[in-house]
Amino acid sequence: MSTIRQDAWNDEEDLLLAETVLRHIREGSTQLKAFQEVGKKLSRTSAACGFRWNSLVRKQYETAILLAKQQRKALAKQKKTEKKPKPIVEPSQSDVSQQKNETTPSLATLDLSSVIAYLESVKESGKLIEQLQSENERLKKDLEDLRQRESQVEEDYVALKAKYTDIEKEYQTLLSMMDKARQLAQSNLEKETSKS
Repeated sequence: MSTIRQDAWNDEEDLLLAETVLRHIREGSTQLKAFQEVGKKLSRTSAACGFRWNSLVRKQYETAILLAKQQRKALAKQKKTEKKPKPIVEPSQSDVSQQKNETTPSLATLDLSSVIAYLESVKESGKLIEQLQSENERLKKDLEDLRQRESQVEEDYVALKAKYTDIEKEYQTLLSMMDKARQLAQSNLEKETSKS
């Protein structure tokens, strides 16, 4: 049984980690499986590999990660249409190390379907942003309309409440007058019956 290494990472190990993670991303596998694979090769724990990836290496390969995800989508799309998937060209160590310092992807890692998929996703994300902005503007307008309606309803409510209070007062006055009239009529009736 080999001992678990805890010494410092070197550039070759970072490169192996990056190549393995990118391959797993392209193939639709998990990063955890990539960390386990690298850990076995380097006699390190998968947790150490994951920590190294997330804390340092991943930042250097953001463009490559994006392309690997696009390739995974293109591969999944090809499988859905039941076409034989085109092989994805694995980058060499020099290609991946070159990617480490570039902001654009290495041409050796690209095939036509992944480029098309990437461009379509950029186009779709632009459309999506436009749609979201349009929807946001529409919702802002709707919210403003609702606030105006709420204000109008509040004003109408206050006016109706005042009107109701006035009607209630008039109704109480009318009841009071009718009660006095009834009492007066009864009093007059009692006077007439007592006279007869």
